Amino acid sequence: MDRSLTYPEILTQVLRKASDAQPRLQTIQIRAVCDTESGQFLIIATGWEKSVWLNTILFHARLFDGKVVIEDDNFEEGMTEALIKAGIAAEDIVTGLSQEQRQLTLHR
Repeated sequence: MDRSLTYPEILTQVLRKASDAQPRLQTIQIRAVCDTESGQFLIIATGWEKSVWLNTILFHARLFDGKVVIEDDNFEEGMTEALIKAGIAAEDIVTGLSQEQRQLTLHR
Protein backbone atom coordinates (compact mmCIF):
# COMPACT_ATOMS: atom_id res chain seq x y z
CA MET A 1 0.00 0.00 0.00
CA ASP A 2 1.42 3.35 -1.10
CA ARG A 3 0.92 5.91 1.69
CA SER A 4 1.96 8.78 -0.58
CA LEU A 5 -1.30 8.59 -2.53
CA THR A 6 -4.16 10.91 -1.67
CA TYR A 7 -7.71 9.70 -1.11
CA PRO A 8 -8.87 10.98 -4.54
CA GLU A 9 -6.02 9.08 -6.20
CA ILE A 10 -6.79 5.91 -4.26
CA LEU A 11 -10.51 6.13 -5.07
CA THR A 12 -9.73 6.65 -8.76
CA GLN A 13 -7.37 3.66 -8.88
CA VAL A 14 -9.68 1.31 -6.98
CA LEU A 15 -12.79 2.27 -8.97
CA ARG A 16 -11.02 1.95 -12.32
CA LYS A 17 -9.67 -1.46 -11.33
CA ALA A 18 -13.11 -2.61 -10.14
CA SER A 19 -14.85 -1.41 -13.29
CA ASP A 20 -12.25 -3.09 -15.52
CA ALA A 21 -12.65 -6.38 -13.63
CA GLN A 22 -16.41 -6.60 -14.17
CA PRO A 23 -17.59 -9.09 -16.80
CA ARG A 24 -18.87 -7.49 -19.96
CA LEU A 25 -22.41 -8.80 -20.20
CA GLN A 26 -24.21 -8.24 -23.47
CA THR A 27 -23.75 -4.61 -24.48
CA ILE A 28 -23.66 -3.17 -20.97
CA GLN A 29 -20.60 -1.03 -20.29
CA ILE A 30 -19.24 -0.54 -16.79
CA ARG A 31 -17.21 2.63 -16.29
CA ALA A 32 -15.56 4.51 -13.46
CA VAL A 33 -16.43 8.21 -13.31
CA CYS A 34 -14.01 10.06 -11.03
CA ASP A 35 -14.25 13.81 -10.49
CA THR A 36 -11.47 14.79 -8.11
CA GLU A 37 -12.44 18.47 -8.24
CA SER A 38 -15.94 17.90 -6.85
CA GLY A 39 -14.94 14.83 -4.83
CA GLN A 40 -17.49 12.53 -6.49
CA PHE A 41 -16.55 8.97 -7.47
CA LEU A 42 -18.91 6.56 -9.25
CA ILE A 43 -19.08 3.31 -11.12
CA ILE A 44 -21.91 3.29 -13.62
CA ALA A 45 -23.41 0.64 -15.87
CA THR A 46 -25.05 1.71 -19.12
CA GLY A 47 -26.27 -0.09 -22.20
CA TRP A 48 -29.04 -2.22 -23.58
CA GLU A 49 -30.25 -5.23 -21.63
CA LYS A 50 -32.55 -7.00 -24.06
CA SER A 51 -34.84 -4.16 -25.19
CA VAL A 52 -34.44 -1.98 -22.08
CA TRP A 53 -31.90 0.83 -21.68
CA LEU A 54 -29.97 0.41 -18.43
CA ASN A 55 -28.39 3.38 -16.65
CA THR A 56 -27.44 2.42 -13.10
CA ILE A 57 -25.07 3.62 -10.39
CA LEU A 58 -23.25 0.59 -9.02
CA PHE A 59 -21.08 2.55 -6.59
CA HIS A 60 -21.01 6.16 -5.38
CA ALA A 61 -18.62 7.70 -2.88
CA ARG A 62 -17.80 11.29 -2.14
CA LEU A 63 -15.16 13.09 -0.15
CA PHE A 64 -16.49 15.11 2.78
CA ASP A 65 -14.41 16.65 5.57
CA GLY A 66 -11.48 14.31 4.93
CA LYS A 67 -13.72 11.24 4.95
CA VAL A 68 -14.87 8.90 2.21
CA VAL A 69 -18.65 8.78 2.43
CA ILE A 70 -20.05 5.74 0.64
CA GLU A 71 -23.47 6.74 -0.62
CA ASP A 72 -24.23 3.58 -2.58
CA ASP A 73 -22.42 0.25 -2.95
CA ASN A 74 -24.16 -2.36 -5.07
CA PHE A 75 -21.23 -4.74 -5.41
CA GLU A 76 -21.79 -8.20 -3.97
CA GLU A 77 -18.56 -8.10 -1.95
CA GLY A 78 -18.71 -4.35 -1.36
CA MET A 79 -15.88 -1.92 -2.08
CA THR A 80 -14.92 -0.98 1.49
CA GLU A 81 -12.28 -3.68 1.94
CA ALA A 82 -10.63 -2.82 -1.38
CA LEU A 83 -10.46 0.85 -0.36
CA ILE A 84 -8.88 -0.04 2.99
CA LYS A 85 -6.33 -2.36 1.34
CA ALA A 86 -5.45 0.44 -1.08
CA GLY A 87 -4.64 2.85 1.75
CA ILE A 88 -7.79 4.56 2.97
CA ALA A 89 -7.98 4.38 6.76
CA ALA A 90 -10.95 2.35 7.96
CA GLU A 91 -11.94 5.14 10.34
CA ASP A 92 -12.12 7.53 7.37
CA ILE A 93 -14.78 5.47 5.59
CA VAL A 94 -18.34 6.39 6.47
CA THR A 95 -21.33 4.25 5.52
CA GLY A 96 -24.95 4.35 6.58
CA LEU A 97 -25.12 7.95 7.76
CA SER A 98 -27.49 8.65 10.62
CA GLN A 99 -30.25 11.21 10.10
CA GLU A 100 -28.24 13.74 12.13
CA GLN A 101 -25.13 13.21 9.99
CA ARG A 102 -27.19 13.53 6.82
CA GLN A 103 -28.49 16.93 7.96
CA LEU A 104 -24.91 18.12 8.48
CA THR A 105 -23.88 17.08 4.97
CA LEU A 106 -26.76 18.90 3.26
CA HIS A 107 -25.27 22.32 3.91
CA ARG A 108 -21.80 21.82 2.45
